[in-house]
Amino acid sequence: MITFFTDYWQDWLIVGVVLLAIWVGYRLSWRMAGHLTQFGHWAMRRRPLSVERQNTLRGLFSGLIRFMVIAAGLFIILSRYIEANTLIWMAGLFSAAFGLGARPLVSDFLSGISFMFENTFDVNEKVEFVGLSGGSVEGVIESVRLRTTLVRSPQGELFTVPNGEVRVVRNFSRGKFSTADITLKLAAADLARALPLLEELGHEAVTILPNLLEPWLILSVSGEMGNHTELTLATKARFGRAAEMRPRLLSLVQERLEDAGIALVD
Repeated sequence: MITFFTDYWQDWLIVGVVLLAIWVGYRLSWRMAGHLTQFGHWAMRRRPLSVERQNTLRGLFSGLIRFMVIAAGLFIILSRYIEANTLIWMAGLFSAAFGLGARPLVSDFLSGISFMFENTFDVNEKVEFVGLSGGSVEGVIESVRLRTTLVRSPQGELFTVPNGEVRVVRNFSRGKFSTADITLKLAAADLARALPLLEELGHEAVTILPNLLEPWLILSVSGEMGNHTELTLATKARFGRAAEMRPRLLSLVQERLEDAGIALVD
């Protein structure tokens, strides 16, 4: 036993150093990914990246660095005991077998790499992944890794989504506007007076309500007529401000209709 260790102590030392290097590289991958993100952006001379985009790229680069460090370390260790030609042949054979047997896993990694170049979504953005094998997932992006993306749902659950399954993305955080439609039920006899009043108020409301982007459209969704009818005011609010603006919009419309002697129908 002593002879065995004395004969191969150099090999054991090299293996130990390589394993230590793998551990250090794994631990420092997040920091190296941060520098790589900044350098890549500087080299391309683009506008400053948002914090969300930096965190997204950093997570992807960190996963890629860890994968490369582990793969390189294993290659160095095996090369101590296997000839280079044989090792390359084995690596090619293993890659082919791995690609066929673990196709979903390979797809996850390749999709994760593609996220580095496609600015589809970032950390802290609210999205919905449509068409997943387990159904749609909606929530806020917490982390984007090389193989998976973590999504926190509105109910608090944490979803782990394989990157290879992400095909259709609905990004709520990149909308240009939010809808704040309201529905009014009026007596049919008041319709002729209400329409011009609402049209005029729509232009005036743009100056009264800062979050209203443009005058609303007056629509009859049902198209039905009787003792009463329903009108929908289709409004566009600044993105993310619809819920905040809707109470003020309701108050404004109700006040003007009341001043004109037009009552809403229950």
